[in-house]
Amino acid sequence: MPQAHPKKGEQALGRSRGGLSTKIHAQVEGLGHLARFELTPGQAGDVKRAADLLEGLPVQTVMADTAYDAAHLIDPLHERGVTTVIPSHPTRKHPRPLDKHLYRSRNLVERWFCRVKHFRRIATRYDKLASRFASFICLCAAVIWVA
Repeated sequence: MPQAHPKKGEQALGRSRGGLSTKIHAQVEGLGHLARFELTPGQAGDVKRAADLLEGLPVQTVMADTAYDAAHLIDPLHERGVTTVIPSHPTRKHPRPLDKHLYRSRNLVERWFCRVKHFRRIATRYDKLASRFASFICLCAAVIWVA
């Protein structure tokens, strides 16, 4: 059986307003360390990958920004007994209550992204293949965890 060319494979590149880009969908645990992540093309929506990232993990609280305010994500979490701290989208007719004190902890994921983007190879996406880019994200997460 012929082997696949090492430079051909999934790239997770897509068009967005700024040009070609890749989105890193990350789940960060309570101490600010990476738990899971997934790469998608830049035009992919945020909420579409959230359920897959949360699947199978014993979570008690899910904190996210307004982009994740969708019934198909929040309702199954409530059925599992998970507390959701997600602000209501401005177009929602009946806004859900928000624990603003607990929502302040959501900056853990923002700080994780800020730390990862200090690595130039992540910020500029030097790697062509998604698998190589993902492995370098893992390496960066390990360096951040040790530091």
